[in-house]
Amino acid sequence: MYALKKSVFFRFTDEEVERLEVYCESTGRSKSDVLRELIISLKIKKKPS
Repeated sequence: MYALKKSVFFRFTDEEVERLEVYCESTGRSKSDVLRELIISLKIKKKPS
């Protein structure tokens, strides 16, 4: 599992929070779990050497 070391705080619109909450309720997952998965799935472009 992950060694959790840092917290990050976000500001969301009411619509974004509602969308996240509905998704979490429908999947039975926590907000942290969903956001963590989204961050891990981000594609990172490598800088040219």
